[in-house]
Amino acid sequence: MESNSEPSLELLKHKLLTMASHAETSVNEALQALQQRDTELALRVKDNDRAIDQFEVEIDDLVIQLLTRAPLASNLRLVTIAMKISQDLERIGDEATKIAKRARDLAQEPPVKIVLDLPRMAGMALDMLKAALDAFVNRDSAAARMVIPRDKQVDAINREIHNALAQHMVEHPDTIARCLHLMVVSKSLERIADHATNVAEDVVYLCEAQDIRHTGMKSQAVPVPA
Repeated sequence: MESNSEPSLELLKHKLLTMASHAETSVNEALQALQQRDTELALRVKDNDRAIDQFEVEIDDLVIQLLTRAPLASNLRLVTIAMKISQDLERIGDEATKIAKRARDLAQEPPVKIVLDLPRMAGMALDMLKAALDAFVNRDSAAARMVIPRDKQVDAINREIHNALAQHMVEHPDTIARCLHLMVVSKSLERIADHATNVAEDVVYLCEAQDIRHTGMKSQAVPVPA
C-alpha cells in the first residue's frame, strides 16, 4: 500500500479500538443495570448502541476507501479483518442491549432469590475480547490462539446457569418469566464470548494468512511471512 495511506490505516485501527471500548462499556453497564435494578442505566445502554452502530458505518466507509487503493496482501488482510471485527463488535453491542432490556423488565418485578455466576461470566467474556483485541494491535497470533479455548469455559458456566434456573423454575413456578429473562442474559454473555473468539480467529488469519475456523488447527501457531 502506498505510504500516503498509512494515516488512514491508523485511523481505521483507532476507530476500531474506540468502538471496542464502547462495546465493553455497554456490556459492563448492562450488567450493572441488572444487578442494581437501574432502569436509567439500562436505557443509557440503548443510547450507546447507536454510537456503536455509527462506528460500524464509519469503519465500513473507511474500509471501502482503503480497498480502492489496491493494497498489498498484508494490508488487504488488515483492512478486511478490521471490517469483520467491527461486525462482531456491533453484535456485542446488540447483546448488551438485550441484557439491558431484560434488566429493565426484571426491575419491575421482585428479585429472583438465586445466586448466579453472571458477573464472572461477563468478566471472562470481556477478558477474552480484550485479549483478542490486544493480539490484533500487536499482530500476535499465538496470543490470539490462546483466547479461543477459553470459550469452552464460558459455555460451561452458561450451561450451569441454565440448569440452575431450570431447577429453580420447577421448584418456584411463579418465577418462570423472570428466570427466562435471566436465561436470555446468560445466553447473551455466551454469545459475547463467541464474538471474542471470532475476533481471535480473525487475528490468526491476519497474522498467518490461514483460516482456522471449523478446523483442528486452533492451538498451533505457524507464522507465515506477509
